Amino acid sequence: MHKGIKAFLIFFLLCCASKNMRAQHSFTFNNGPVMFKYQDSLKTISANTFDAENNAERFALNATFIKTLVNALKTPHSFHFNFDSLQKVSILKAPDNSFRIFTWYVPVDDGSYRYFGTIQMATADGKLKLYPLIDNTEQIKDPNAVTGSKNWYGARYYEIVPVIVSGRQPFYTLIGWKGNNAKTSKKVIDILSFEKGEPIFGKPVFESLKGAGVKNRIIFEYNKMNSMTLTMDKSVNMIIFDHLAPFTAEMEGNFEYYASDLSFDAYKIVNGKLKLVENVELKNEPNIMDDFYTDPTDKNTKPIKKL
Repeated sequence: MHKGIKAFLIFFLLCCASKNMRAQHSFTFNNGPVMFKYQDSLKTISANTFDAENNAERFALNATFIKTLVNALKTPHSFHFNFDSLQKVSILKAPDNSFRIFTWYVPVDDGSYRYFGTIQMATADGKLKLYPLIDNTEQIKDPNAVTGSKNWYGARYYEIVPVIVSGRQPFYTLIGWKGNNAKTSKKVIDILSFEKGEPIFGKPVFESLKGAGVKNRIIFEYNKMNSMTLTMDKSVNMIIFDHLAPFTAEMEGNFEYYASDLSFDAYKIVNGKLKLVENVELKNEPNIMDDFYTDPTDKNTKPIKKL
């Protein structure tokens, strides 16, 4: 190809790419000023919620937060606005950009937590399609039960991992923190799928090595003053986590006295299942901020990394 023609083609392609990027930017942030105003309001309400002195004030402010968030999401094409300043709210977007999930918590005076969330679906016309998540933890008698958006086993999710099986609709592994009460914390691996357009939580995909049967979700509980690593390691296609054990044999079953025993287990994703792998050898210990996520409302509490 003649050098002059080649140079012209390169210049032309660069101009087209630049034009497309500007068009996309204009489309994505066309309602930017409105969304930034909403974000500022939400940030203030969120901060006031955590500074509130009692349950009544917290939940009243949280109700205002929910109303403001829904109004913000009603803005056309709000799906493309990231809400980067909302530090108390976890916003995870599915890698296929089909939806995103908002989750957050409100601390309660007795040391427990209430969880809130919503799933926003991506729509071609930019209109709002939303599934509110109603925390029904206290009424869920079987934590292993498959649930829907209206009886959600609440958590603040911090990782999302798609599981794609050939010929089947993908499901999504959600990894989250679920502060429990004044004595213990929990973490959870849950499964989100969509059936007939509705979100479903829990799926029989967790396989144990010890004949415990297949589980729909995995729940870890441990001493509130300790921490627990639970994260996806994409290099080995496994969800790595601390093996929890009681401080002494006499304390078995009392999760107030559980913490890491310095070993790691994992769930390996194989053919649409998550198979338990024990005593995983790691060259480097997983390093994520949530490893130090104990009681986020207690500024004087320092997590104990290991036993």
